[in-house]
Amino acid sequence: MEIFEFRFPGRAKGLVWKAEGKLVGVVGSGNLEVMIEPAELNGECVATVSTSITGFGETWRQVLTDFMDRHTLSDIRISINDGGATPAVVSLRLDQAVATFLGAAQ
Repeated sequence: MEIFEFRFPGRAKGLVWKAEGKLVGVVGSGNLEVMIEPAELNGECVATVSTSITGFGETWRQVLTDFMDRHTLSDIRISINDGGATPAVVSLRLDQAVATFLGAAQ
């Protein structure tokens, strides 16, 4: 088991989220669970990954960097429980989580 934490500068400072945390995916369904929730992080976004697959820290960094580049977010905590999902499934679940979260925030 490996645990990673990645921090990203926020890109939407001053935004106040009205939504509660949202969960998408189920461990065993694409082997991935993603939780996204508002958090007081001084504008940053923090992603924590718990994975049963070792040796893929740089892959996680690349997938999460790509996700953050595609979305304008700040003060968001992302928690990922991984059981061996591919980068494509991770990207899909992250996009689903943020779409669900942003839909609830409106």
